[in-house]
Amino acid sequence: MNSVHADRPRNLDWPRASALLYGDWGTSKAYVIGLAFVAAGFSSLPIILAVCVLTALVGYNYTTVCRCFPDGGGVYSAARQQGRALAVVGALLLVADLTVTASLSSWEALSYLGVPDRIIAPCSMVAILAIGVLNYYGPRHSGTLAVALALPTVGVVIAIILFALPHLTLANLEGQHLTLANFEHTWVAFVGVILALSGVEAIANLTGTMKLDRGSLPGEPQVGRNAIKAILPVGIEVTVGTALLGWAMLSLPKALAPQMQARHEDMLRFIAEYYGQLAFGEHFAKFFGLMVGVIFALLLLSAVNTAIAALIGLLFMVARDGEMPKSFTRLNHHGVPWAPLIIAASFPVVVLVLTQNLEALAGLYAIGVVGAICVNLGSCTLNGSLKMSWFERGLMGATTLLLVAVEFTLAKTKPDALFFVSCVLTIGLLLRAWAQRHAGMTTVTMPVAVASIIDQSVLEKIKAPPIDSPRILVCLRGITPVLAFAIEEARLRGATLYILYVREVAVLYQGGNVPHLRWQDDPQAAVVLNAAVNAAKECDVSALPVFASAQSAAPIIVDSACTLGADFVMLGASHRHSMTKLLKGNVVTDVASSLPESIHLIIHG
Repeated sequence: MNSVHADRPRNLDWPRASALLYGDWGTSKAYVIGLAFVAAGFSSLPIILAVCVLTALVGYNYTTVCRCFPDGGGVYSAARQQGRALAVVGALLLVADLTVTASLSSWEALSYLGVPDRIIAPCSMVAILAIGVLNYYGPRHSGTLAVALALPTVGVVIAIILFALPHLTLANLEGQHLTLANFEHTWVAFVGVILALSGVEAIANLTGTMKLDRGSLPGEPQVGRNAIKAILPVGIEVTVGTALLGWAMLSLPKALAPQMQARHEDMLRFIAEYYGQLAFGEHFAKFFGLMVGVIFALLLLSAVNTAIAALIGLLFMVARDGEMPKSFTRLNHHGVPWAPLIIAASFPVVVLVLTQNLEALAGLYAIGVVGAICVNLGSCTLNGSLKMSWFERGLMGATTLLLVAVEFTLAKTKPDALFFVSCVLTIGLLLRAWAQRHAGMTTVTMPVAVASIIDQSVLEKIKAPPIDSPRILVCLRGITPVLAFAIEEARLRGATLYILYVREVAVLYQGGNVPHLRWQDDPQAAVVLNAAVNAAKECDVSALPVFASAQSAAPIIVDSACTLGADFVMLGASHRHSMTKLLKGNVVTDVASSLPESIHLIIHG
């Protein structure tokens, strides 16, 4: 049976991509400077500056990665060109990273809200489970909170820096003599606070839905310029902001050192209260500290949501590629895969059960994110087919070697982190082995001579409808009355009927080089499309099935109508519950607001 497959539209502009990146990457300053103070006290400024330099270096390398992978350049996509096993290892390292990101961000969010230490762990678990329940409806609004909070967060960061500027000093800084022992201590402390790399993988995975650069063609997509626009402002804010806030922290009186140790988990709020009091008094300091706490707490909770949604999408993508059990691809009614949803909501809770403090979480976190970035940049460096200059390739290789040294140091100095990532890799590779053992034959190979007997281009021309016949696109979720109405209209008008079924795959993670899901492999789509086409044939109506998998139905309906040249689009009235409409939106309303005026919209019901 002839069918049409629709690709997902590119509707992510660079400002929104930048805000989504900031929602994860921008949260790092909330805990980096506090952990640096715990590690090195008033001699931590060189460590903070080194972290900022490394963050800028990695960010620059990822602009190259985004340019080279316009259809998704995360670690799984980049490493897959070097080997499937390496890609799975990279994906599992990212699983470890996202798991701890959710745990760490939840813990920090509640710290900024002032939750007492004795109950912060159970409260963090409840927050993660609640966000997991919300992701049952899919991640349609996962980035909305991050986008809404990006400007307020930048605003309070600038305000803190402005309040601190008159009081910045180098008098409190403590230096160390350059000896081998001191270098080793400083290196270990530096490695222990490399958390500002958080979220940089996110932008590479968004290139598959990012708007194309001006002048770029869909057949040869280019998103390099838009990726630079998205990464550059966030990278500058993260590096410069972290450096200045670190300096502001180290300009506080040394007499406050015990309080700074006690408040290292919400250090930015402590700094805001201190400098706010110097600027405008005690009452303003309390208000300003509360505002900083609430804004950063919401941004951190948004990072939890993004991490859980990305973890769901990553596990689904790897399973759809045949590297994880097929059960990982089974979706609920809202397009969310069941098994990845349960894993994404429960793994961070398990991590919180097994850890006791923020430092332990930070240790678990770094080994995953550094490992994933190592695999990504190393794979790109060794991939000779990627178009990179010698400078870009050399710099990427040097960055990879530096991160490899960091990874080995973490493995040696943090045995709990090594054990954690080893458990993730072991479980993941065992699941991969089990999935491949039970996969069976999925493809058939034939000689070129046999394949050339059938000319696919001629076959498509034979099956294509007449150009001058009207075209009706009807969108179905099941066998509903709108189908009978569409068939009757097509019969009366002598029109070709396109029957569209959209499988809403509600995953945030977008990687490249993943095979499209066929409608014959989707049980519900196969039943609906076969029944609909057969019903049309019985009425002597020419009908073609159209199948699309996307995060949201409305954009793909509009894109399919324009691509197919439809004269009419027919939709059934929405019967979604109010909660579902709130979390996922109304498809009819979204289509009506985006459909060109030349295409008539008919709502039946």
